[in-house]
Amino acid sequence: MTRTLRLALMLTALSPALVHAQTPARPEDVATLDGIIRAFYDVISGPAGQPRQWGRDSSLYIPGVRFVAMSLRDGRPVANITDHGQYIAQSDRFFVENGFFEREIGRVERRFGNIVHVFSSYESRRTETGPVTGRGINSIQLFWDGTRWWIANATWDGERPGNPIPAELLPRR
Repeated sequence: MTRTLRLALMLTALSPALVHAQTPARPEDVATLDGIIRAFYDVISGPAGQPRQWGRDSSLYIPGVRFVAMSLRDGRPVANITDHGQYIAQSDRFFVENGFFEREIGRVERRFGNIVHVFSSYESRRTETGPVTGRGINSIQLFWDGTRWWIANATWDGERPGNPIPAELLPRR
């Protein structure tokens, strides 16, 4: 085994995103806002034991995309900021070991020219039809480059006591 191949294998073990960085986007994923939002949820969803679609996931984002996961620590807001590779490293094992399904349950879009902001409310489950284990809002910034949609940033926060999902972001009953 060459030194270069050994190094590549070591880097792959450290960051699965490196292997998938050049994955071409599926046209149906990036041709429409609905398509890219559907793919955004689809790529991380799956049963326990199933690898996630990290190559497909990477094709949705601009290089250098940032993910901001909000949480509370000691009653204060905390932002966990990661790039795509760090996000994979932090979440892949949990998703694969436990199963994880996330689906959109409501959306509000605001567009100006070629930029769009999407507030997408979601619910998550451990199995596709199991009980809801969490809900929250994904705040997604996207742009159209003339040929396809790109996700430039995604920030999310979970629903919790004192932080309910607003009625306008829930499905109409």
